[in-house]
Amino acid sequence: MQFQKTILKNNLRLITAPLKNTQTVTILIMVQAGSKYETKAIGGISHFLEHMFFKGTKKRPSTLAIASELDAMGVEYNAFTHKEYTGYWIKAHQNKLDSILEVISDMFQNSLLAPSEIEREKMVILEEMKMYQDLPMQYVGCLFEKLLYGNQPAGRMIIGEKESVLSINREKLINYLQDHYGAQETIILVAGNLQNSQIEEKIQARFNLIKDKSKARKLKVKEQQTRSEVLLHPKNTDQTHLIIGARTIDFFHPDKYTAAIFATILGGNMSSRLFIKIRERMGLAYYIKAENETYTDSGYLAIQAGVDNSKVEQAIQAIINELKLIKEQGVDQKELQKAKDYLKGSLYLNLETSDEIAFWLGEQEAVKEEILLPQEVERKLDAVKKEDLQRFVLEHFIGEKFNLALIGPIDNDEKIKNIIDL
Repeated sequence: MQFQKTILKNNLRLITAPLKNTQTVTILIMVQAGSKYETKAIGGISHFLEHMFFKGTKKRPSTLAIASELDAMGVEYNAFTHKEYTGYWIKAHQNKLDSILEVISDMFQNSLLAPSEIEREKMVILEEMKMYQDLPMQYVGCLFEKLLYGNQPAGRMIIGEKESVLSINREKLINYLQDHYGAQETIILVAGNLQNSQIEEKIQARFNLIKDKSKARKLKVKEQQTRSEVLLHPKNTDQTHLIIGARTIDFFHPDKYTAAIFATILGGNMSSRLFIKIRERMGLAYYIKAENETYTDSGYLAIQAGVDNSKVEQAIQAIINELKLIKEQGVDQKELQKAKDYLKGSLYLNLETSDEIAFWLGEQEAVKEEILLPQEVERKLDAVKKEDLQRFVLEHFIGEKFNLALIGPIDNDEKIKNIIDL
């Protein structure tokens, strides 16, 4: 993989990644603004604005006008909101590059933000909110972050709360746009077949309405915990969904790759310790996984599973026992190498297409403003030793600082609190 980063005249960042063996091209616009940049009063406004960019411009005055034009080109397109950033993208055949560039630049710079559309979209987003709340496998992740971070931006849902969403109006959207969508916060990525495209000149010409300004700041996450915490969300479900985990490290920490390897060994694939123990040997869950989540100023390792309502305590105890085993005995060299090889293979498998490459480059630039090539990531994984894993576990998996979030028909957390003790 090759890429080039250019700072344009108006301080926009352009990253291009030419690919020979593809007939597609992806344009991705990343903005360094997400829900962690919001106050509680405007919670969900990053996500709301993402929706509004599809609601019409002067040239394309409706959702139908935008969608019809894109669909007629046979492209894929969407947008997403993260806690740290927001993204807008279109993927198309290489001969549609100029066309999709014209459409996405128009949407990004010329959204009408019509009051009637804003009011209608509030109802859409409230239905989206209900949908997430009805998906316990997904919603339990929101509860876990609420448990960790409480009433600060990192602990709130990206979509916002009902009251804050209903309070959003055109003035608030415009103010947020002006405060957070400046040239220095905006990254444009173009990946795919770019032969003779003169992409830099085209991007400079198309994105000339974005104003340069100083970057907006966000409040730093405050980490504070003196004892294990449990958050129950009673719900009449046929299965209890749970996340158990601990605070770990942020995106910039040198142990980032140690954490990734540990999560893989613990529950990152079908031969991981928890998958074999909890699913294959004990039959307690259909799905169980472990992931390390890193943000710019916080992070955690989370183990998630869906288990029979009558076997919640048994499952939690089995997870804790496996953590104790790793803590006491560590891992052997063979297990360590298998995890490294798995992560390396997954890295390359996830970089097969123009959109995947654009997303990978974009996330690195948006979060760290530094991009590592896959070969550099390989070297960092290879540098991790058994002793690094053991130190990581001993530093972060401390009984009094464990956290557990559950969704299911459970109304008493006293027994559960006694189990989560390392």
